Amino acid sequence: MENFRINNDSLVVDIGSNDGTLLQCFSKFDLRPLGIEPASNIARLAEANGIPTMNEFFGENCAMNVYKEYGSTDIITATNVFAHVDNLESILRGINHLLSNDGVFIIEVPYLLNLLNNMEFDTIYHEHLSYFAVHPLVYLFRKFGMDVVDVKQIPVHGGSIRVFVQKAGKQQSQRVAALLLMEQEAKLDSLKIYTKFGEVVYSLKEKLVRLLKALKNEGARITGYGATAKGNTLLNYCKIGTDILDYISDTTSFKQGRYTPGMHIPIFPEEKFHEEPPDYALLLAWNYADEILQKESKYRQTGGKFILPIPETEVI
Repeated sequence: MENFRINNDSLVVDIGSNDGTLLQCFSKFDLRPLGIEPASNIARLAEANGIPTMNEFFGENCAMNVYKEYGSTDIITATNVFAHVDNLESILRGINHLLSNDGVFIIEVPYLLNLLNNMEFDTIYHEHLSYFAVHPLVYLFRKFGMDVVDVKQIPVHGGSIRVFVQKAGKQQSQRVAALLLMEQEAKLDSLKIYTKFGEVVYSLKEKLVRLLKALKNEGARITGYGATAKGNTLLNYCKIGTDILDYISDTTSFKQGRYTPGMHIPIFPEEKFHEEPPDYALLLAWNYADEILQKESKYRQTGGKFILPIPETEVI
């Protein structure tokens, strides 16, 4: 993107900075990192990793405190945070106050158009309060004296957009205009597309459940792969429980030995999946399908099969 310059001592603020992993990358370029993280235990971990971190929610008051102590900011990031916020006005007033005149605010959010086109209904869960497209973002930022100057499509989470925002008056890239036209052609402002989405999702559910029950009736052993948030949305919507899945395997240690919310399916370490390979594995972490299929090539070579639930039911 153009119209953006940083100095060696530029301040970089990451909203929802977690353990500071992203800010550690900026530190390599001698930029000054500052994390904003409301979870106290995670904020302490970031501090231990050498990333200065304010343990609070970002908003207008937080932005003023940062400005008083550090001055204006050249880069503000919010990666997979913006869709979780219930008070966007406070956030954007804070951004406008803190961002330097030539600075840039960068967000990443799941893209509504991908969600609809790829039937990603399992992305719709309690953490996500908003589902963004470029047109409403353009309107939203203009209300606070800022413009969307560039947008890049990225594959993460089934299709996301990385949005670059600056204070009003900066040149806009052709990518913004192209996506605005794409959204207009898709008629994202029409109720019809959302009604159709609901109808297709219901048929997708019916097809997946029929397949799983048929395989189970044939005596197949089926497990789940990945105890993800989106996976739990799918399991609860489709009412898939221990009558279908023996267990779910996951690499995250704090999930192991627990049960999935709602359907109460036990979660085991990945080792169990390899020691007692099932006939089929329902790929709940479908957004990492390419990586997982490559990782589990031995399982597939010995006859194991994955069931991909989205964007349509498929046995791989």
